[in-house]
Amino acid sequence: QVQLVESGGGLVQAGDSLSLSCAASGGTFTRYAMAWFRQAPGKERELVAVVNRATVGKYYAESVRGRFTISRDNGANTVTLQIPALLPEDTAVYYCAASEKYSLPRDIDDYGYWGQGTQVTVAS
Repeated sequence: QVQLVESGGGLVQAGDSLSLSCAASGGTFTRYAMAWFRQAPGKERELVAVVNRATVGKYYAESVRGRFTISRDNGANTVTLQIPALLPEDTAVYYCAASEKYSLPRDIDDYGYWGQGTQVTVAS
């Protein structure tokens, strides 16, 4: 059973860049598709990006496509979300999640393992 721990959040200014990292332990990392979700205040948790087991297949939510980059290192058991230019609407708690589904699962119910979340606050 995999455990996930996120890091890299914080308070930043609009236009700043940020890199979120998720470290996985306790399981076979390559058994899981890995994703980042986010939940803004008063809103439902939403998928941001997902990367498949083999690292080459990726999906991005329309709201972040072209801005965010997801990557994974199967040797280091980590998954990273890079955000080069933050916007105030990116303010949210960001969660790392793992799914045993194949390919690029997009439904929140496909994910059985979650980190505790890391807060990202973007000041305008």
